[in-house]
Amino acid sequence: MNLDVLCVGHAACDVSLFVEHYPLENSKCETHESLEGCGGPAANAAWLLVRWGIRAGFAGLVGDDVHGVRALDELIAAGADVSLMDLRSGHVTPLSMILVNRQNGSRTIINRKAKGAALSLDASAVRALSPRVLLFDGHELGASLTAMRECPDAISILDAGSWREGTAALAGKVHYLAASERFALQATGMTSLKDVKDRKECLRRLRGQFGTITIVTLGERGLIYDAGEGFNELPAFPATAVDTTAAGDIFHGAFTFAMARSMPLREALRFASMAGSLSVRRSGGRPSAPSLAEVAEALAQECA
Repeated sequence: MNLDVLCVGHAACDVSLFVEHYPLENSKCETHESLEGCGGPAANAAWLLVRWGIRAGFAGLVGDDVHGVRALDELIAAGADVSLMDLRSGHVTPLSMILVNRQNGSRTIINRKAKGAALSLDASAVRALSPRVLLFDGHELGASLTAMRECPDAISILDAGSWREGTAALAGKVHYLAASERFALQATGMTSLKDVKDRKECLRRLRGQFGTITIVTLGERGLIYDAGEGFNELPAFPATAVDTTAAGDIFHGAFTFAMARSMPLREALRFASMAGSLSVRRSGGRPSAPSLAEVAEALAQECA
């Protein structure tokens, strides 16, 4: 089966604990609400895309433990192609413990990751899927490069959450660099993007360094972007944040959906921004994802 989108990267299991305030070191903290499920930037994007009617697959590495089996089963249940997913014996599936501060919806994540293991993709298997769009999260550099080499005509997008080997190496190779504020500051050496002068300078440096269409998300301050025609800015849609877990993954999944549907860039960014805005109003990662109809209705109300 040919795919619309192949997402390559990280899959994990998430345990979210909701607390009244961020706990002090060497203290005890109680919670009466928790959520367990699966996550990971590329895996979340693939899960969202198939629920929105896109033929999407996920390529990533998990263990044959209970967390890896759950990650695989959730993607299968959603309808994703998992033929390039490696359920590896003896490998430890990544696990994320997420503390969600009820006061402001912020989340603090502790990730358990196995070191040294990497996903290897069969070139002929990638070609057989023939995806039109590729989404990477920087966690599987070798596999990402294989996908780009075997699908040279595919639109490529990088979800650059932070500066690491994979995001640094892919940032200048993809068509769309969709970076977090954290990545942008790490890449440019800047300390703040709070005023417009700094935001313009940031985009100038990123464009100079990577030479591709560049987007930087700024949370409640919206986003900035440069498609080669200069600085542009989009404000965020107002939202009272309950939990920001996976909001970036949902934004990138929605942006990838828009690219697969050939939306113009600014329209695609408004669409993705609305999806992210709706997600922070609910608890959890995947449970917070809006439906496609909800995003369309919210955008229609904004234009009314």
